[in-house]
Amino acid sequence: MIFPCSLSVGARRYVFSSLKELMAKASPLRSGDVLAGVAAESAEERVAAQQCLADAPLAHFLEEPLIPYETDAVTRLILDTHDRAAFAPVADLTVGAFRDWLLCYETDAAALAALAPGLTPEMAAAVAKLMSNQDLILVASKCRVVTAFRNTIGLPGRLSVRLQPNHPADDAKGIAASILDGLLYGCGDAVIGINPATDSVPSMETLLRLIDELIRRYEIPTQSCVLAHVTTALEVIERGAPVDLVFQSVAGTEAANASFGVTLPLLAEARDAARSLRRGTVGENVMYFETGQGSALSANAHHGVDMQTCEARAYAVARQFEPLLVNTVVGFIGPEYLYDGKQILRAGIEDHCAAKLLGLPMGCDICYTNHAEADQNDMDNLLTLLGVAGCTYIMGVPGADDIALGYQSTSFHDSHYLRQVLGLKPAPEFEAWLEKMQIVAGGNRLLPTLPSHALLAP
Repeated sequence: MIFPCSLSVGARRYVFSSLKELMAKASPLRSGDVLAGVAAESAEERVAAQQCLADAPLAHFLEEPLIPYETDAVTRLILDTHDRAAFAPVADLTVGAFRDWLLCYETDAAALAALAPGLTPEMAAAVAKLMSNQDLILVASKCRVVTAFRNTIGLPGRLSVRLQPNHPADDAKGIAASILDGLLYGCGDAVIGINPATDSVPSMETLLRLIDELIRRYEIPTQSCVLAHVTTALEVIERGAPVDLVFQSVAGTEAANASFGVTLPLLAEARDAARSLRRGTVGENVMYFETGQGSALSANAHHGVDMQTCEARAYAVARQFEPLLVNTVVGFIGPEYLYDGKQILRAGIEDHCAAKLLGLPMGCDICYTNHAEADQNDMDNLLTLLGVAGCTYIMGVPGADDIALGYQSTSFHDSHYLRQVLGLKPAPEFEAWLEKMQIVAGGNRLLPTLPSHALLAP
């Protein structure tokens, strides 16, 4: 494709000066792209851009980086690690033909897994822009990404849950009560993960030892994580703290990652440090990453690239470090970026599909802030759609209300609903533990009463 490219619609002619502009104008409407000044000015212009994008060769994304190779470490990572042999089956396709290929009966989990190293984030973002909601769900449902640490996550017929027992003062009793509540609802197989109120070495070490004692005492086949900064995690590893997973928020540009205080070499150092502890029993995926549309824009580090494409580029960062878990915190940043329930829903299924195409174990924090035009029914809708799409894991927050971070997410009850309605089970090792502890029977059914020797025992 040669730029500028153009398309006439009636008496109006739309001209797109670059691949970056075309990608932005082809994106479904969201408030953040409007705020950034990159969105289409009308629905008609958006459709014109989508038609032009459908005719763009996939190979062109290797020839025209949206952010220059010389100035951005993420661009260099994307292009330097691109697997041309894996790309070969779709190398001659346009974006529109690639969409058709993805929807074919013959394109199964094995074909998608083989293709993943050959896809760049921009390719995944581009095809997502041409997909309907049902297209995104169908394609994602065909992807299978399995990871492991103390249990195995992402197997067919399974839905895992991050147990999120945050407390505004890091109170040990409050956190412990939330962990117990979540375990009794069958949650926690993805991770027991705490956002600390204070990002400090003493706080992180205290919380890690609290969870580690619980995991060891009851022999729970799961992993812990305190979601402090990666540099804090490196310090507590040096102090001998029981670190299972290292957490970090990541973004799709070098400048946005710099705003988080991270670089690619720093993430590699953290991965290697965590692996050196050899705390996993069934695998060594030791990283946990969170992303979210709008993070690069909020840092003024988007380089004129639309939110969804910046988000997909973050998945290249995550993919490099073989994580156990990745999730988009889809509605967390606020209505300036995703205005209402409709925009949050679309972003959630876009993120999930693009990440799965790129080979990531993708989950979603199905969430919104209280000043967004959204409510819990919107989250129920997205929760159900992601369940159908094969989402790897969701969040379990007491009452769906995170009192520490001040936003609305999904509850322990919500995960039980989704497992019931779709016939899903926890990770197999965790399921066996739940049955041994007589918390559940048959993978899904919560037992009505607890025996005296269960978790409530002193």
